[in-house]
Amino acid sequence: MALARLFSKRVALVALAAVASVAALAFAGSAVAQQQQRTPSGWQICNETTYVLEAATGRPDGRSIQVQGWTRLRPGECRIAVAAPLARGTHYLYARTSSAHRGGRQQWTGDARLCVDPARQFQIENPPRCTDSYEERRFRRVQINKRDSWRTSFSEANQYTIARARQLGLQRLLEDAGYDVREGRRGVDPRRIAQAIAQFRTSARLSPTASEDQLIDALETAARRRAGQVGLTLCNRTRGRVWTAIARRRGEGWESRGWWALAPGGCVRTIDEVLIQEVYYVHASLDSPQGPRYLAAGGEPFCTSPARFAILGREHCDTRYYQTTLFTRIGARNREGLVVDFEERDFLEPGVLPRQLQPAAGDAVDQPARDAPHRGLDPPSAPTQDRGSGD
Repeated sequence: MALARLFSKRVALVALAAVASVAALAFAGSAVAQQQQRTPSGWQICNETTYVLEAATGRPDGRSIQVQGWTRLRPGECRIAVAAPLARGTHYLYARTSSAHRGGRQQWTGDARLCVDPARQFQIENPPRCTDSYEERRFRRVQINKRDSWRTSFSEANQYTIARARQLGLQRLLEDAGYDVREGRRGVDPRRIAQAIAQFRTSARLSPTASEDQLIDALETAARRRAGQVGLTLCNRTRGRVWTAIARRRGEGWESRGWWALAPGGCVRTIDEVLIQEVYYVHASLDSPQGPRYLAAGGEPFCTSPARFAILGREHCDTRYYQTTLFTRIGARNREGLVVDFEERDFLEPGVLPRQLQPAAGDAVDQPARDAPHRGLDPPSAPTQDRGSGD
C-alpha cells in the first residue's frame, strides 16, 4: 500500500491586512436582487443554504427518466435546471455540498433511486442498474403541475433568506479556506470577516473590480486545495471496486466507520480535519469475480456492519450484533494529511484471509461497551421548498 502523498505543510495565515471597510459585509449585491425580480421560465432551483451545492435533476421523457448533473449553486443563487416547457408530473432532485466544505458532504435526498456520475458532468437515460462509473443516489420526488415555471429551494434546518444565505455562505468559505473569523465566545467578528476578505483578495490576486461571485469561486478553489492537504484520503488505483472503512481513537475509546465504495480511480476523504493522532486504521476489500480480496498487510480487529455504520468500541462485536473485521495500521506521526493509494499488489488472492496481528503497545482494546450507540452515516434529508412562480 503506497502512502503516495504526504502533506505536512501547515496553513500559516500571515498578519491581517489593514482593516477593510465593514461595508464589505453587504453580500447581497445588485445581481442577487435582479435575480429575484425576474420571473424565470422553466424549473428553477435555488440555494438558500450556507453551502456551495451541486445538484442533479431527473425529468420524465416518455417512459424513461433523463438524469442530468451537475448544476453548481453558490449560496444564495438560483439557476434554471430544466428549461420550459415543463412536462407535468413527477420530477426528481438531488444535491450534495461541495467537497471544499469541512465536515463531510451533506446531501439533500429522497426515496427515488437514480444513477449519477459522481465525478464529472453527465446526462443519461436512467438505466435499470447503475454500472460502470455510475453510482446510485436517492432523489427527492417533485410534483410539477405547471408547464411554464416552477421553483424548488434547498434549505437548512435554520431557514435563511437568499441574502442571509449568501452572507453566511461567504463566511463559511472563509473558514473552510483557513481564515479565523471568530472572536472567542462572542462568535463571528464582522471586522475580522472584512479583514479576511481584504487579505484573501490580495493573496489570491483578485482584481479590485472582481465581483462577489468571483470572490466566492476563488474561495471555494482555495478551500478545496486546503482540504486536499489535511485529513485522511483513500484512493482506488485498481481496476475493480474497492470497499473501504476507517477506525481511530475518539476520546477515550475507539470508533470505526464505513462503508465508502470506490470505483476505479476514485478517491474519498474519510477524515477532513488535521490528523492529530499517530495511528489510524483502514480496511479495504477489492471486488473480483472469484470473491473479495483483502489487504495482505494483516490487521487488527474492529467492529463493522453490512450497512453503513459508525460504531463506538472495538470489543465484543458479535454480542453487539456486529461483525469483526481486520483493519490495517497506518502511521501518521507529524502528518497533517495523508493519501493512501490501494493498488492491485496490496491485496491477497480471492479466498485467502489476512493474518490477525496483536494490538501494538498502547493500543489495547477498550473495556466492553455493550451499550455503545450505532450511528448511521447517511445524513438526514434536508428540507426543500417547492412552489409555482405565482406562489
